[in-house]
Amino acid sequence: MKLLIKQGRVIDPDTKLDEICDLYIEYGKITKVGKDLKVEATREIDASGCYVMPGLIDLHVHLRDPGLTHKEDIETGAKAAAKGGFTTIVAMPNTKPPIDSPDRVSYVHVKAHQYAPIHVLQTGCVTKGMKGEEPADIEGMAKAGIPAITEDGKTVMNTRVYKEAMEMAKKSNIPVFAHCEDSNLVQGGCMNEDEKSKAWGLPGITNAVEDVIVARDILLAEEVGVPIHLCHCSTKNCYNMVKAAKEAGIQVTAEVCPHHFTLTSDDMVEGDSNYKMNPPLRTREDLEYLRKGLKEDVFEIISTDHAPHSKEEKQGGMMDAPFGIVGLETCVALTITELVKPGIITPMQMAAKMSYHPAKVIHQDNKGSLAVGKDADITIIDPDAEYVIDPSTFLSKGKNTPFGGMKVSGKVTYTLCGGNVVYKA
Repeated sequence: MKLLIKQGRVIDPDTKLDEICDLYIEYGKITKVGKDLKVEATREIDASGCYVMPGLIDLHVHLRDPGLTHKEDIETGAKAAAKGGFTTIVAMPNTKPPIDSPDRVSYVHVKAHQYAPIHVLQTGCVTKGMKGEEPADIEGMAKAGIPAITEDGKTVMNTRVYKEAMEMAKKSNIPVFAHCEDSNLVQGGCMNEDEKSKAWGLPGITNAVEDVIVARDILLAEEVGVPIHLCHCSTKNCYNMVKAAKEAGIQVTAEVCPHHFTLTSDDMVEGDSNYKMNPPLRTREDLEYLRKGLKEDVFEIISTDHAPHSKEEKQGGMMDAPFGIVGLETCVALTITELVKPGIITPMQMAAKMSYHPAKVIHQDNKGSLAVGKDADITIIDPDAEYVIDPSTFLSKGKNTPFGGMKVSGKVTYTLCGGNVVYKA
């Protein structure tokens, strides 16, 4: 198919292009970029008034497949991602059973090839069975196509085992995605430890739970010489440590999720477990440091940590309900509403944080760019479209979000994967 995208604001962090022009796609590749292109097209898309960005890439998604498909599966998660503007998603391995072998990696990739309209990349566990006792078959999983190893959902507390796994990841030329949570310090906490948790009589999670492991993991990664990517950063000290590590030349990248740059524990509604997530919603001071880090590119990636759960599970109250909220279908709007419109980040930074930098982290050289010759994975967004978030319209099986009823700006109008329209608003 030959497709012409006309008159959009083309924003490409790779070539530094930010101007109104056309994009021409032939057979899944971008072949021309320029003003008023005169070409033969089988289809035209008018992108006037819209951002045209490289296809968005989410490094942090829970698809719950295999084993927990009442919450989500590869097909529903990928369709929700396409609606959210994502053309590549990276699935976490804390499924049932966990993804700790080449066969299980292949299961996801084969199923995604059959049912997903976009690219799904499956990560592998750091340890066998996610038990934290011995490294998984990292070399075998790397050959099966994992883009990274991670124990997301928990931390490998045995430092020796973790270091050994890091060495294997380095040998296989893949990064380590770190979930930073000292399990010995959590002590049953279900929200941030602050005045609100005390007022509600709930056990709190302190910043140190995250910060202690952030420090450990950065130091370990430096010693091994492996790139480390810090998941769902939520604290002021995380900003300080990542900034210092980058200045010291350590290979560290870090992501922030929309819920952490949008909400604080002050926004929580008593008893509503849609506000229960891990790491928890922190203080206003923490949020301001996250926004500062996004503005300064200390945090160069925005990911969702899309974590779907069933309605029944989330009705368990703050103590018993599982941690996590869905994010694939609200990420673009929250980023534009909370960061781009107020001028905290530019549209160019948005494209870099949601496409170009994630592509670099996982070595996807043909993605994250709108340069001629690259894959035609493209997201078209109307930044001025206003609407109210309605979880009942989500394509994800999970409706667990604290953002229902929130008025936002920024709507995905088209998602193209390999030159094919996989979502149209």
